[in-house]
Amino acid sequence: QVQLVESGGGLVQAGGSLRLSCAASGRTFSIYTMGWFRQAPGKEREFVAVIRGSGGNTYYADSVKGRFTISRDNAKKTVYLQMSNLRPEDTAVYYCAADRYLILSTMRTAEAYDHWGQGTQVTVSS
Repeated sequence: QVQLVESGGGLVQAGGSLRLSCAASGRTFSIYTMGWFRQAPGKEREFVAVIRGSGGNTYYADSVKGRFTISRDNAKKTVYLQMSNLRPEDTAVYYCAADRYLILSTMRTAEAYDHWGQGTQVTVSS
C-alpha cells in the first residue's frame, strides 16, 4: 500500500514555472510507476506524464512535451513535475498516481492506477 501527498501548486503568471512534488509512503516506492494527471473544471482527468520505477523511462502528453519534466528520487520516495513556460490552459488540479503493475499501453489511463493523492491546484493567469 502507498499513500501520496502532492505539494507545490499555486498561482503563477503565463510563462512562469512551478515544481510539483508528490511524497509517497511505504517501503517499495521504487517499484511503482508514478504518473501525473490533471483535471480542469468541467473536463475529464487527463494524462500529463509518467515515469517508470527505475526512472529510466518517461512519457509525456503532447500538450506538455518540451515544457514539463517528470523525475523521481527513490531515496526520498518523491516524484516531481517541473513545469515551465506555463500557459493558462495548464490551469487544473494536478494529481499524483501510483501503480505497480502497469504496462506500456495503460500508463496513460487514469483508471489503471490504484493509488491517488488529493491533488494540488495550479492556476496560470494570462
